[in-house]
Amino acid sequence: MAAGPAQAFGADTVPALARALAAKPHRAGDSELPPALAAIPYDRYRDIRFDPAQALWKAERLPFQLQCFHRGFLFKQRVDLHLVDAGQATPLLYRPQMFSFGAAPKPQQDDLGFAGFRIHAPINRADYYDEVAAFLGASYFRAVAKDLLYGLSARGLALNTGAGQDEEFPQFVGFWIERPTRRARSIVVHALLDSPSVAGAMRFAITPGAETVFDTQLRLYPRVGLARVGIAPLTSMYHFDAANRVGIDDFRPSVHDSDGLALYNGAGEQVWRPLHNPRTLQESAFQDRRPRGFGLMQRKRAFADYADAEAHYERRPSLWVEPLGDWGEGAVHLIEIPTGDEYHDNIVAFWRPRAPLAAGREYRYDYRLHWCARHAWKPELAAVAGTRIGAGRDGARRVVIDLEGGRLAVLGREARLRASVWASAGRVVDAVAHANAGTGGWRMAFELQPQDARSIELRAVLEDERGPVSETWLYRWTA
Repeated sequence: MAAGPAQAFGADTVPALARALAAKPHRAGDSELPPALAAIPYDRYRDIRFDPAQALWKAERLPFQLQCFHRGFLFKQRVDLHLVDAGQATPLLYRPQMFSFGAAPKPQQDDLGFAGFRIHAPINRADYYDEVAAFLGASYFRAVAKDLLYGLSARGLALNTGAGQDEEFPQFVGFWIERPTRRARSIVVHALLDSPSVAGAMRFAITPGAETVFDTQLRLYPRVGLARVGIAPLTSMYHFDAANRVGIDDFRPSVHDSDGLALYNGAGEQVWRPLHNPRTLQESAFQDRRPRGFGLMQRKRAFADYADAEAHYERRPSLWVEPLGDWGEGAVHLIEIPTGDEYHDNIVAFWRPRAPLAAGREYRYDYRLHWCARHAWKPELAAVAGTRIGAGRDGARRVVIDLEGGRLAVLGREARLRASVWASAGRVVDAVAHANAGTGGWRMAFELQPQDARSIELRAVLEDERGPVSETWLYRWTA
């Protein structure tokens, strides 16, 4: 591939660029395109494909390969790509010959730049390089693990999300990708982040496998005070499930990329909050200090859970954020946005520090992203396998929570367990717990009498004389 002149590159190169950007007024990046490309529809944009024969490092048989995304459709922003080798960074130069265009217009310019890139590695078979990660659009990126398909996304940073004001979308404006060695298990990517309010630098050490891990370093340099910042933001889709099928006319039992928010808080409590497709936007905040982890998870893993032979939602990854170091006080925020289809992401989760970020300072957040099918935090606790809600007696709502794993198998079906249920309003009646012969786990069930309440926070946990046997189930019921 064609490359420009080399420059020295080190660990502080991108943070230094971010600090310099933050010291100046923000300037919008290059989003100018030839008219034919600027107006290209989605189907024509999909016709533009990178030539796999020109994948970076393919001829050298290195353990990773790189392919680029063309600019167009929603992805007009120019993103500069650089290749790093032996302490030198060289710009990767665009050429139309890198792509096949199909029915899409072929540009005549040789200086259009790229929209992003994707990483390939032999994750499922030793003789085939699968696409394992992609960076495309604003600060979005996503990845897969072994045997999984693309689903939810991560972002570099979220600003004013769900705030009732215009959301700001920071952009990755440049990447520096380190050349892997012949026996490398990881590939290192550096990213420069910019927006009107903040500049930043990120470093990802990406290790594909049965669980694909991004060891992530984030450095932020605010231009202005940031009161509504989202660290390690995750974005997903939840349309419907057994707990909320009102108005749904669909042959499938469930449709979602993620079915719950998982929390492992600083006090050592493991929490499961099923997702919801609300009638109006709702935001929940889970206060914490020194969080141990949070994530948007996809727990249902059987084809019959979705019965979708095309989308295969049972193969969408979960994404778990593991903070490294002390993140102090703040809250995990969950934003749920109404959606009438499965094509728009409507779920966002992130960490928000309690104290606003001040202008002119540096802030550091290190964390590990786990793209996986399952992730265990406290394996001794039973996990929520499903939440079902339907009509009860005299206008009540019947809530059923299925639990599996943990100590349940050791305790046996004759164990003396109880369902501890709490509601912020209304009345809980007939709370019971019993072994579930159909699943081999246990079931908690109760009736909620809402009375005049329009919104009720619910909490349930399965207990024995020693304490919790299950993780904590949380739910927001709305009329």
